[in-house]
Amino acid sequence: MTAYRQQLNDKIHYLHHLFQGMDMPELEVFESPESHYRMRAEFRVWHEGDEIFYAMFERGQKASGATLVRCDQFAAAHTLVNALMPRLIEAAGRNSVLKNRWYAVEFLSTLSGEMLVTMIYHKKLDAEWEAAARALQAELGIFIIGRSRGQKVVLAQDFVTETLHVGGAPFRYRQIEGGFTQPNAYVCEKMLAWACDAAEGLGGDMLELYCGNGNFTLPLARCFDKVLATEVSKTSVAAALWNIEANNSRNVKIARLSAEEFTEAYTQNRAFRRLEEQGIALADYRFSTIFVDPPRAGVDTETLKLVAQFDYVLYVSCNPETLRANLETLSATHRVARFALFDQFPFTHHIESGVLLTRK
Repeated sequence: MTAYRQQLNDKIHYLHHLFQGMDMPELEVFESPESHYRMRAEFRVWHEGDEIFYAMFERGQKASGATLVRCDQFAAAHTLVNALMPRLIEAAGRNSVLKNRWYAVEFLSTLSGEMLVTMIYHKKLDAEWEAAARALQAELGIFIIGRSRGQKVVLAQDFVTETLHVGGAPFRYRQIEGGFTQPNAYVCEKMLAWACDAAEGLGGDMLELYCGNGNFTLPLARCFDKVLATEVSKTSVAAALWNIEANNSRNVKIARLSAEEFTEAYTQNRAFRRLEEQGIALADYRFSTIFVDPPRAGVDTETLKLVAQFDYVLYVSCNPETLRANLETLSATHRVARFALFDQFPFTHHIESGVLLTRK
């Protein structure tokens, strides 16, 4: 048995044990590539004399007492990252302005071929650095951002445009530096396809909470008459609005509200001027389905009461423990019709899972 197969089996067994005693359907398992699956990677830039190299610290250890590991290549990162790593370190190492006090680097790659590199420094970035960085950007054919304390220098743009394929259709996404995106694009495509398959035939309108940049919103919108998605982050909302326009998703609207705020609006306990300003009238929707992809803490108690009002619930979770707790509550009104494991984070303890709930 390969190391990958063993770690995946361990996750399968963990989920079976965690949900023991609940009426769960057969688990659908979606595998990851065994290597080159991460679209993001972060490294320290280590200086030893005149030499610089990428470095990481042993997992689970704090830098003060951890073992330093040199990383000329990183098997988990996408092939584009690995191809760029030696070129970037060599080119920057030739220029004293770029090399001096260069502390860390972050790569954001895409299946579409675009690459954004954030170079982080322990010094003020001046015009001389910017000129050198622009030359480096042109030489390598990438987008570069410079960061230091209190500074963010964007040379061209602070985002990449990703293309994911779902059901044979391409979807374009603006992914902003520092914003949340799914790190494993290959498994992300499988997650989106699973969600669309689960939503097939549900009809009516869909409400989505925690929509981020619209990752699930856009492909799911094909399954419903209208979609209302909510997100509290201004950065994510801006990206989602661009993505809606770029993909010609005319049946989608975004409300800049938290899940808790939307619950107050939906239950008519509080009016929000933001909804009026965005031309959103909740009375215009006939929701059949709610989609939630909450943070690790899961869905809060009040929002869970809102979720329980919908006939169909699509729930994608990055924390199976809070998913289990939320399902304990929802099991009073719903049954689990589908159950999936997405190996978004191979060789870690993190598990991404999804369920489709239908009203009893």
